[in-house]
Amino acid sequence: MKPDIKICGLKTPEAVERAVRRGASHIGFIFFEKSPRNIEPDIAGKLADTVRGSVKVVAVTVNADNDELDEIVDLLKPDILQLHGNETPERVLNVKALYGLPVMKAVSIRDAADLAKIDPYVGIVDRFLLDAKPPAGSDLPGGNGVSFDWTLLRSLDGSIDYMLSGGLNKDNVAGALAETGARGIDISSGVESAPGVKDPVMIDTFFDAVNNRSTGPKGA
Repeated sequence: MKPDIKICGLKTPEAVERAVRRGASHIGFIFFEKSPRNIEPDIAGKLADTVRGSVKVVAVTVNADNDELDEIVDLLKPDILQLHGNETPERVLNVKALYGLPVMKAVSIRDAADLAKIDPYVGIVDRFLLDAKPPAGSDLPGGNGVSFDWTLLRSLDGSIDYMLSGGLNKDNVAGALAETGARGIDISSGVESAPGVKDPVMIDTFFDAVNNRSTGPKGA
């Protein structure tokens, strides 16, 4: 079964078109000033309008306040809000009540103990995004091109729906899917020629790797 594929940090019409044409189920726009993938909500809205209805549009924010979210929701009209900061379960409930949109909550993983951070959000968020903890000194909560030990997810309750993120690329995505059985994957830096610069050829080779992978059982 083909996983959902989210290409995140899109900034140009060419990248949006290529991602959707190759089969992305989700496209993500990042609203975080420190990120090289940061985009203004009005520009993101215009890009999303070109493919709206054929793909899920995701707004990625980091500890955004209500004023920021108001502007993003108004101009982008996202299908999903991705919260990639330190938002509490109470904040997630507040955001869902305010905007009536599904929420994907990012959780950073480095070791087995980090999996416990998922528990308070179960039944509250609509989906998780399991990402690697950023390396020391990074200002970015995601998009750092690093992965975590995917074997940690063997102990995860199978009912938890998540997208796998962190350091995925054309060379390791088949192994990541085989190990985790993830129903969704998220990629950003793995299809970039430079930070924030999506490469159409790299997008192609990534989708080729997903489509050509072995479809054997989990762990095969």
